[in-house]
Amino acid sequence: MKFDRAGLDSDKLIQLYKSILTPRLIEEKMLILLRQGKISKWFSGIGQEAISVGVTSALNQDEYILPMHRNLGVFTTKGVPLERLFSQFQGKMNGFTKGRDRSFHFGTKEYNIVGMISHLGPQLGVADGIALANKLDNSGKVTAVFTGDGGSSEGDFHEALNVAAVWDLPVIFVIENNGYGLSTPSLEQFRCKQFADKGKGYGMDAYTIDGNNILEVYSAVTKLKKEISENPKPVILECMTFRMRGHEEASGTKYVPKELMDAWSKKDPLNNYEKYLLSEKVISESDISEIKNQIKNEINSSWRTAEDEPNITLNSQSELDDIYCKYSYSEIEKSGGKSEKRLIDSISDGLRQSMQKHDNLVIMGQDIAEYGGVFKITDGFVEEFGKDRVRNTPICESAIVSAALGLAINNYKAVMEMQFADFVTSGFNPIVNNLAKTHYRWGQNADIVVRMPTGAGVRAGPFHSQSNEAWFTHTPGLKVVYPSFPEDAKGLLIESINDPNPVMFFEHKSLYRSSSEMVSDNYFTTEIGKANLLKSGDDITIISYGMGVHWALDVLKTNPDISADLIDLRTLIPLDKETIFSSVKKTGKVIVLHEDCMIGGFGADLASLISEECFEYLDAAVVRSASLDTPVPFDAILEDNFLPKQRFEVKLKQLLEY
Repeated sequence: MKFDRAGLDSDKLIQLYKSILTPRLIEEKMLILLRQGKISKWFSGIGQEAISVGVTSALNQDEYILPMHRNLGVFTTKGVPLERLFSQFQGKMNGFTKGRDRSFHFGTKEYNIVGMISHLGPQLGVADGIALANKLDNSGKVTAVFTGDGGSSEGDFHEALNVAAVWDLPVIFVIENNGYGLSTPSLEQFRCKQFADKGKGYGMDAYTIDGNNILEVYSAVTKLKKEISENPKPVILECMTFRMRGHEEASGTKYVPKELMDAWSKKDPLNNYEKYLLSEKVISESDISEIKNQIKNEINSSWRTAEDEPNITLNSQSELDDIYCKYSYSEIEKSGGKSEKRLIDSISDGLRQSMQKHDNLVIMGQDIAEYGGVFKITDGFVEEFGKDRVRNTPICESAIVSAALGLAINNYKAVMEMQFADFVTSGFNPIVNNLAKTHYRWGQNADIVVRMPTGAGVRAGPFHSQSNEAWFTHTPGLKVVYPSFPEDAKGLLIESINDPNPVMFFEHKSLYRSSSEMVSDNYFTTEIGKANLLKSGDDITIISYGMGVHWALDVLKTNPDISADLIDLRTLIPLDKETIFSSVKKTGKVIVLHEDCMIGGFGADLASLISEECFEYLDAAVVRSASLDTPVPFDAILEDNFLPKQRFEVKLKQLLEY
């Protein structure tokens, strides 16, 4: 191994030595503690420390780094206090997740670190979003994100690199090529000779370096940082290294050939760098002994502090309270003139006025810029707000959802448009595993609205017509909004953008141009979590949302003798239980109507909730009316049969007669 100090003075060389030594000594301590049962799991980065330390040392303290589970050196080099880090490992309150997540599955804005989730790929897209915010701010800051040769097989890898290249984002994609993904060797992961070979395909510069040579890593990142700070663009930095221990300690290394392990042990990044410093007389044996003792003393002291910290006291209410970022609704009232607006006009109006209100709001989606979106909701937005804030995206739903989170982490607001709600499956993982859980895990808000054009009735078949809102009501941490009328749509969308929590905002496609009413022209809000009692009656309660509300209104119009409370939920999560229970206690009979399929639909939760909370007031079982449990068909006759409108009227009358 050849070291080139490249003009670095001795103080810097010694600083790098201390930085690479610290995670090694911590790891040696953790492996002992693991065997003693004092920590639950450990993913070792022994033999790979030069990459974490070299990259982190080359970046500024206020630049974000997104590490993986073998990058302890990122945390220590960033200066994260060891007692807090050890509290995190022990699941103590002084850690970063209040005992809710382990090891390095956390972030901290204080130290500009964002840890991964176990679904490794989305980390890369989050880096894109952070870098986009830096680029919009003209800050000159660079973002570094880590992945491995295993994680690079995920689709998110391609999506994130593609987006970064298209948008010229200042991101360094650090690939730790350590020969294995868990136990699967590289030859069973990919066929390219080097990851740097992939750069050409993305139109990116790419480099392969010795990841065990800390000076080579530091010099390479220093050079790249200067280049992309001045001329924003992404780069691939492949760092060749080797995983000297198992994927995690329990897995062992029996699958690794002994000769391979022996060869790489001779390339140990710490031992070789230490020998170099001794040969250059930058440091002496006594210096090394003193430095090691100093670091060990700090480790042991910090561990005792963390160990002495009391275990977490269970508080279920605190657990529930931390699902969402705290936010107090402040009503902005309707005022001034009104004009007739269709649902689509109201949504466009709400978006435009929100863009005017929030300079840090970015809208992203396929074809939303010059084309104005497939439904023309953002038509004219580019001319008013520019392409920096109204961004066409590649067909990379997962990366764009992740990028939205990155924007939120870096103090922006984001609205992402799924071209159709059906396409959310391609971005499902980052929504339910990152957006939804981020505040609960480490207190980071996810200031994002995902707009979801949804629903059938437009003869679009099984891939453009689904009602999939129930997928997200099951996921703690998301708010789910589903307006039925233009004025509600505008006020709720504006409030969804104001709310710092992730909101899934459903818009029924068939209502875009068929539903219209007089809507206030000014910027106003409608509170999330409040249902609307559209009609008042004594005989039965009808609960619905979206298109179902309009079907119910049609049935009541043709049956004026039916005296019914008609509740438009408007928001599924949070749910307005007070309005529901009050009506049920009055009427004693309930029918829930929604467009989603029967099995697993939101109506099942409503029926169960009402049965549990209002059983003594019920005169009959809670009835559900929903679409057939089939995919949405294309043919008009089949689609009309699939939808519940006609069956709803029959069920309503049967329940009234019970």
